[in-house]
Amino acid sequence: MYRKFGIALLAVFIGQAHAKVDPQQAERLGRDLTPLGAEQAGNAAGTIPAWTGSVKPPAGYQPGMHHLDPYKTDAELYRVDSSNIQEHAEQLPDGMIDLLERNPEYYLRVYPTRRSASAPQRIYDATRRNAVNAELMSNGNGISGASAGIPFPIPQDGMEAIWNHILHYKGDQNHFINSQAVVINGNSNLIKRDRQIFYVYGREGMTEADLDNTLLYYKYVVTAPAKLSGTALVVQDPMDQVLTTRRAWRYSPDNRRVRRLPSLAYDSVQPDTSGLATADVVDSYNGAPDRYDWTLVGKREMLVPYNSYAVHQQGIPYDEIIQPKALNPELLRYELHRVWVVDAQLRFGLRHPYESRRFYIDEDSWQILAVDLRDKDGELIGLQESHPINYYEVPMVSSTLETLYHLKTGDYFADGLDNNEPMYNFDVEMNPRDFSPQALRRSGN
Repeated sequence: MYRKFGIALLAVFIGQAHAKVDPQQAERLGRDLTPLGAEQAGNAAGTIPAWTGSVKPPAGYQPGMHHLDPYKTDAELYRVDSSNIQEHAEQLPDGMIDLLERNPEYYLRVYPTRRSASAPQRIYDATRRNAVNAELMSNGNGISGASAGIPFPIPQDGMEAIWNHILHYKGDQNHFINSQAVVINGNSNLIKRDRQIFYVYGREGMTEADLDNTLLYYKYVVTAPAKLSGTALVVQDPMDQVLTTRRAWRYSPDNRRVRRLPSLAYDSVQPDTSGLATADVVDSYNGAPDRYDWTLVGKREMLVPYNSYAVHQQGIPYDEIIQPKALNPELLRYELHRVWVVDAQLRFGLRHPYESRRFYIDEDSWQILAVDLRDKDGELIGLQESHPINYYEVPMVSSTLETLYHLKTGDYFADGLDNNEPMYNFDVEMNPRDFSPQALRRSGN
């Protein structure tokens, strides 16, 4: 089903079956491992440097600005395109190889590797505690022993690794405006949304008892185009979504009514995406992991999106970013990084358009950077990519732009276009009451 490649397994994971690690293993965090569990050293070839722990904001940056590129002066090392795929095939997702082969004009610009991932000290401290306390519970659908930080910095199976992505720090709260693009037959349609997220897990001062099985609250209001303006959605996201299902309500300005959605999880289609995006592809993967069997394959050095500040810059017209077959490659940056490879196989008797998924998860931040998607016949049908930056005023790593390419049709979906909007506000005041059905009705008016 998958191409064969060399995977380096860390000996510490062989033969272990329990979640917690012993204190001696946990002592590696901050020594030969980074505070979040990555290998601190660079690689033998010198093409991946050692992790140093931070990225400094460029001169002239002030919070509230679009994030200036700290690596703007880096020179491009080389390009990968349809003419030299085989030279780099071992370092590319299968989906990227397919995209390059189908689009001879597309290419990857590869730059020096900058291990810029960082998080607040309290997240590092919480991660150290989690290493000896956190456990999977409810058949892996929930976490105990953690309220902030990476729960399993020294993961022993694929489910632990995917939980590390789901729970990696993305701030305490966030207010932002951006657009998503649906590209069908080369033609794009944009929808602008005003969004708010209130995170519970990872929040400063939060205890495990305070979580009350709540992960986050999310709300958006559509502001353009005019025919959809005022449409709004609110989501209350539990940690264990098998114990308590995700609750979502949608407000329609046509009839001025709030309607509870029967489902907004797993393979249900996201509203306003023309069927191109399921609910669980937001942030590359979200929601309960119970429909898949998860396998931690190992580590691999890969060419992945990273330090994507160029496509994040203020003032770039969206039609310069969104092109008929893919994002504009001139605005994208790829680097060689070590990633965790995690395979997800749909469990017997369950349905999803993605029978299997291969995730490439950044070792430094636990952000998913790429995903290969396959159907029930094992055929490659999709590629997801997350183009991340370090929001260095927080600090935290998250995607500034996400894509899902439908390889057979050539259509794609992109989310996160924020170049012509006010920058994210991580200090905005909000509380859970802002994410009720009643508040949703007020937001849509």
